[in-house]
Amino acid sequence: MESNRFDYDLPPERIAQEPAAQRDASRMLVVHRAERRIEHRHFHDLPEYLGSRDLLFRNKAKVLPARLFAKRPTGGRVECLLLRPASSDGSQWWTLLRPGKRLPPGSTFASPGYFTAKAIEKSETAEYRVHFDLERHSSVAEMASDLGKMPLPPYIERDTDDARDSADKERYQTIYAANDKSVAAAAPTAGLHFTPEVVAAAETKGATFHDLVLHVGMGTFKPLESERIEDHQIHREVYEIPEATQEALLNSPGKRRICVGTTSVRSIEDYLAKAQAIQPGRHLDEASIFIHPPSQFRGTDALLTNFHQPKSTLLCLVSAFLSPGQTDGIDWLKEIYAEAIKREYRFLSYGDAMLIL
Repeated sequence: MESNRFDYDLPPERIAQEPAAQRDASRMLVVHRAERRIEHRHFHDLPEYLGSRDLLFRNKAKVLPARLFAKRPTGGRVECLLLRPASSDGSQWWTLLRPGKRLPPGSTFASPGYFTAKAIEKSETAEYRVHFDLERHSSVAEMASDLGKMPLPPYIERDTDDARDSADKERYQTIYAANDKSVAAAAPTAGLHFTPEVVAAAETKGATFHDLVLHVGMGTFKPLESERIEDHQIHREVYEIPEATQEALLNSPGKRRICVGTTSVRSIEDYLAKAQAIQPGRHLDEASIFIHPPSQFRGTDALLTNFHQPKSTLLCLVSAFLSPGQTDGIDWLKEIYAEAIKREYRFLSYGDAMLIL
């Protein structure tokens, strides 16, 4: 399929710059695939669609406040984005550095009172391996939690010192993010709408929640660059699925499996594609699956997601789920998005939700 089919016109004013005042006050567009109709609701209405046969799979990855600002010995400003650890002792991390051209291997930068750092090497993908010497913290992640800013997507505009920084640390994080899983470079945004009240109401209806972790990387924002989607080189992301979650996936006949977000879909579909060769126990793997029309789905019966960027791999996934095994899902999705834009839904990470049944 041509990549241009996954393009659409997204007015800048529809890109949410801040979250809704209350998490569950976000709007929720509900798609009934079998009846080919939509409803316009709010997220706090979600429990109305749930019952005792529903299993909700959610990503508990926590977003690390990974944007660090420092200075070179000459006084020049450096922005360092932590990506993932690069050494077993945690002192070295793969990062993105700005301005990269002025920071060849061997360059140093520092934030007085917090750390000094040295660029060790630069990869072919322009990632830098950086060694950190810490002054007051026991780990780079702990230091970033105190000093760093949230790695908001580039389409959410923030000043260097923005009054919304503290609010972003709370709201660009799900309420169920695990403190020991600070592994995400971007939030699993479909989960941002949940409140304790919504979770409790869903459980009262008999629905159950099952956890997994996908280490969301920056590749999630990489657009389709090839002329055909089949030629796109999809990014890889580590995921972990506990044994109890595997049991719920594999041995729950008659249950409806609802994925909270595309990260949950990607983890589950990659896992189920390999399940016959997997030994019992916690499963740790790397997802390299690219879901696009006309993909089929092994473990996703319903999907809760946000509204996604033009020409993105996430748009490919959602369009495939609208019409599994067919190629017409993208045309229907663009019709739905056009209606959402007309009704002034809020798009992308801080935007509104869509429930596909």
